[in-house]
Amino acid sequence: MSQFRVLAGVLKGGGSPFLRWRAGGLTWRCWAHPKRGCSSRTDPLPAVVSNSSYVEEMYLAWLDDHKNVHESWDSFFRNIQASGPSGEADERRPSALLQGRVLSHSLDVAEKVVEDHLAVHTLIRAYQIRGHHVAQLDPLGILDADLDSFVPSDLITTIDKLGLYGLDESDLDRSFQLPHTTFIGGQETTLPLREIIRRLEASYCSHIGVEFMFINNVNQCQWIRQKFETPGIMQFTSAEKRTLLARLIRSTRFEDFLARKWSSEKRFGLEGCEVLIPALKTIIDKSSAAGIDSVIMGMPHRGRLNVLANVIRKDLDQIFCQFDPKLEAADEGSGDVKYHLGMYHERINRETDKNITLSLVANPSHLEAVDPVVQGKTKAEQFYRGDTQGKKVMSILMHGDAAFAGQGVVYETFHLSELPSYTTNGTIHVVVNNQIGFTTDPRVARSSPYPTDVARVVNAPIFHVNADDPEAVMYVCRVAAEWRATFNKDVVIDLVCYRRFGHNEMDEPMFTQPLMYKQIHRQEHVLKKYSEKLIAEGVVTLQEFEEEVAKYDKICEEAYTSSKDEKILHIRHWLDSPWPGVSRILRGRADLVKSRQMDWALGEYIAFGSLLKDGIHVRLSGQDVERGTFSHRHHVLHDQEVDKRICVPMNHLWENQASYTVCNSSLSEYGVVGFELGFAMANPNALILWEAQFGDFHNTAQCIIDQFISSGQAKWVRNNGIVLLLPHGMEGMGPEHSSARPERFLQMTKDDPDHIPVYFDVQQLYECNWIVVNCSTPANYCHVLRRQILLPFRKPLIIFTPKSLLRHPDARSGFDDLAKGTKFKRLIPDEGPASQSPGQVKRVIFCAGKVYYELAKERKQQNLDRDVAIIRLEQISPFPFDLVSEEVEKYGNAELIWCQEEHKNMGYYDYVRPRFLTVVANKKPIWYVGRDPAAAPATGNKSTHLNELRKFMDTLAQRLAAMFST
Repeated sequence: MSQFRVLAGVLKGGGSPFLRWRAGGLTWRCWAHPKRGCSSRTDPLPAVVSNSSYVEEMYLAWLDDHKNVHESWDSFFRNIQASGPSGEADERRPSALLQGRVLSHSLDVAEKVVEDHLAVHTLIRAYQIRGHHVAQLDPLGILDADLDSFVPSDLITTIDKLGLYGLDESDLDRSFQLPHTTFIGGQETTLPLREIIRRLEASYCSHIGVEFMFINNVNQCQWIRQKFETPGIMQFTSAEKRTLLARLIRSTRFEDFLARKWSSEKRFGLEGCEVLIPALKTIIDKSSAAGIDSVIMGMPHRGRLNVLANVIRKDLDQIFCQFDPKLEAADEGSGDVKYHLGMYHERINRETDKNITLSLVANPSHLEAVDPVVQGKTKAEQFYRGDTQGKKVMSILMHGDAAFAGQGVVYETFHLSELPSYTTNGTIHVVVNNQIGFTTDPRVARSSPYPTDVARVVNAPIFHVNADDPEAVMYVCRVAAEWRATFNKDVVIDLVCYRRFGHNEMDEPMFTQPLMYKQIHRQEHVLKKYSEKLIAEGVVTLQEFEEEVAKYDKICEEAYTSSKDEKILHIRHWLDSPWPGVSRILRGRADLVKSRQMDWALGEYIAFGSLLKDGIHVRLSGQDVERGTFSHRHHVLHDQEVDKRICVPMNHLWENQASYTVCNSSLSEYGVVGFELGFAMANPNALILWEAQFGDFHNTAQCIIDQFISSGQAKWVRNNGIVLLLPHGMEGMGPEHSSARPERFLQMTKDDPDHIPVYFDVQQLYECNWIVVNCSTPANYCHVLRRQILLPFRKPLIIFTPKSLLRHPDARSGFDDLAKGTKFKRLIPDEGPASQSPGQVKRVIFCAGKVYYELAKERKQQNLDRDVAIIRLEQISPFPFDLVSEEVEKYGNAELIWCQEEHKNMGYYDYVRPRFLTVVANKKPIWYVGRDPAAAPATGNKSTHLNELRKFMDTLAQRLAAMFST
């Protein structure tokens, strides 16, 4: 009997009705659970029947009316009759069914029925679990969103795979009972296998990939299945399609307008993911309809101006005027670059006619740093409004794919999402998945299949969607908003898109992603594809489409005209654009060698190459270090025709050389710096370097710097020779792309400002906790890298590296500067006319870094080459007391000046001043020339930056002029 009970249980578990029949004056049924057996409808306890009685009762019920039993039992008894010996079927004796060959054959048939139903149920579940792996998510059709071309073996992608389930082509037109865990049947309970597969592919393998089967809540899983499996549920009315088209027009034409008017400006446009704007507006519309009246958003820089314009509805003239270099700051403060700024705006939501407040929180270039800020702001607003369920206030967080996977604060923010004192009752996360991070291929940027996998830790459903299918995106956004309103839990939308231009509009992506960008150049714009689709459907006419485009273009032009009358803060654009091709870079490098000169990149190359020849392993990691943030390094060459075919020339310099590892890292500082620190601990005979994309970014790894690098030897007697390369310099690039905060490193040095040591150079280095340098020449940079290995001990080395000096024509060194007998110069004295008559010199300017070249230019323009000496402090810490003392004595009649480009409360001044006074025994002062104290390390306003630079030079000139007039 157990076999029949199992069959009955399986059939019931698969969604079939109770097996029922009449016997003994009662209607009998078989319970879903196989151990409960069968019972009468009036008997609460299961009846215990023998094998023969169970089958006989079932058989009698079937004879009375074939509809009394499930169709599988009907098929079972029909097959028995058809295959039994002649005359046996006519006897209609149930006991005969239990004997001999007939029973054996019939049981085989029953087993096949069970196995086939189970196989189909398993197939349905396979699509629900893994269908997203074969969904058509990449608009470019060249990469796999999950980084894996493998097709799960349990998905029916070809007919021959039916064999995995014990099925074959002949079963495709057989009907199967659908389980209650699927909605693909709609009102139907059975479907042919061919139709089952077709509907599963439509639900899970088209332009939407759904990850949800890891959720451990049955109701939530059923809710999601219903949203994606129900036939015809992803339909849009003509009015909804026209609204979507209008929003897509605004998103696309806004970027086109900026590109036309300010083609040389960096704006981090949305090209390649224009659908983000209608996506956000759909989320807001649905949330507003559910009762939300305040939405707080956070996002990185890509697409921020478009979001401000078309979602927040910031006045266009207020955006456009920030591109005008002639405008002045209208308020105090340094401001920030325009794609970091936020806004607060209350307006009417036109789809719901309800008031809604939209806030976009300002965010630095630290990308995901805004995540917990947004959550805290949301929580506060909910708290003060008594919105304990998040029915009035909600948050939306936008992310880049590389940052979402690479930044630990994302994980930390997710783990706040359901803590009682921190929950905001569900956040909608929208990942703009460019499938690349700056120049780093996702295949080397993360270990997880998707960038969104971190969200699985809180059982958040993840909806992957092809961003070139606007209707699929809109549907996913609807579902996400409904999910948040229904369950008050986080949800993730993964917009799989592409980046039509480089990391910014001035960047050249063909250097590192040639195949991707060849396809992108051929890629038809989503607006063109969708407009043609709606025109073909008769939803809009070509004339209506063109009128809508012209209408928005006119709005932009009028705002542009109006913006010229504005007097508000101007935002500084970024610096130089990359060179046009790698071959030109390599030729330029070869030309330098022929002329026996080196620039910064070649000096680094020589340092690394010479160490490799000596058997020293060199490892350089960080964000985009293979090419270099400023497109100067190019240590990895990419084949322009073959994907993933690369060459690292430095690994082919010498026979039996050590290996060179250069690797773009995950978009993380905290984790990666810690990793490289550990790597450096393992082998003292290796040069391990980590480079920040900008020096400012090291602050997210401050815990590692403070607790391990600065104090590691003192706390644990652990030597470590890790090198931090931190791009530094006031270039007008905003407050987060200027200062590597040298004052912080210098504050943590342990050398005594009031005591001149009796030993210098190697012995002095041995006593310090780390070494801090700012090299002004490629040769000195090369020497300090080599010295790091040649020293008989290991100390952390902090190098403030240049940006504009990378290609500065005066920042060159000759090969003679690397000849035998040369070494790192802790201080570079003045070697010009002033040094020839030191007694006549009236001013000695000490400085560090790139400001030297600005000072030298100003000195020449004022014809003061004989009157002013400029001395470069290359090693800041430990302080070169001996060399400074020699220079002070040499220019004994001169006034001493410390000049720096950093603000007075930053940079080197607070560190060097007491040490200079110790050198001169407090007998003369050292005057400061530079920027005034400030809270931010740099301004984000172009006019302010240029004014500061001019004031900086004027102050120096006035001091010099005043001296010569007396």
